[in-house]
Amino acid sequence: MKRSLPLYIKISLLSLLVVLFAQCKQQQKAENGKKKIAVVVSTLNNPWFVFLAETAAAKATALGYDAKVFDSQNNTATEGDHFENIIVAGFDAILFNSTDANGSVANVMKAKKAGIPVFCMDREINATNAATSQILSDSYSGAVAIGVSFTQQLKKKGRYVELLGLVGDNNTWARSKGFHSVTDNYPGLQMVARQSADFDRNKAMEVMESILQAHPDIDAVFCGNDGMAMGAYQALVAAGKATKVKVFGFDGAEDVITAIKENKVYGTGMQFPKVMAETAAQFADEYIKGRRDFPQKIPVAVELVTPKNINDYIAYGKK
Repeated sequence: MKRSLPLYIKISLLSLLVVLFAQCKQQQKAENGKKKIAVVVSTLNNPWFVFLAETAAAKATALGYDAKVFDSQNNTATEGDHFENIIVAGFDAILFNSTDANGSVANVMKAKKAGIPVFCMDREINATNAATSQILSDSYSGAVAIGVSFTQQLKKKGRYVELLGLVGDNNTWARSKGFHSVTDNYPGLQMVARQSADFDRNKAMEVMESILQAHPDIDAVFCGNDGMAMGAYQALVAAGKATKVKVFGFDGAEDVITAIKENKVYGTGMQFPKVMAETAAQFADEYIKGRRDFPQKIPVAVELVTPKNINDYIAYGKK
């Protein structure tokens, strides 16, 4: 017969395991004498978010931290796994680009409960008691400026398509609402189709191809990000309509800045990911060193880029 261990031995072993686990966490932190900052982004399948993540990690490294990037692949569950691993590994702060304004709140709250500050970059979460601070693009105002330019280019009349981003991202709706706050004032502007393409270039191309079959005669396309703008442009090229349809994006990504110079895309809203990423990293450093009085939200202005001022800009920012 097998004999079980006495209770006091089991308790001793359990206590030993807890001590070893705690020591392991401390060792992870102290291996090279540096504290650790995690950079969690919604996806690395988009050059704009790659730039955001790399800039945040580079700034954290320059400030003296070990930095590691985590790709959530636009999946809140994957994001949740990252947060759990980050908490167990004993990271000191998280620079965060969320997958979902509502769905990501629980993940941020887990980090807060574990004593790890979270600084949101670009994408908002719908809570004011979770993240330590949120550094966000002013998407609404940026889209208002695009709406004005869009209306002017179409001379207040024409048929157009809108491609939306992820429906769970507040930026999607801020941009759409800002745009429509202008265009809906002109009865001559008719939106013939509006579909989500999840901020994805390939999906935008497929969606646009389908829309063009039903609505072959359009004058313009407004896209919630530059990846979708490039996908829409590819579909227009394939349909032989690229020179007849004006395309507007939002981001300031490298391929669209080049496309504006080449008169392929008409305009975009220039976000400033470097400002958001470096501010988040700087805030994390200040938090770790003792600061606690951070503003809950910091808006970062978005600027309209068109052929008229393209020479003032480079990818992801101003010259």
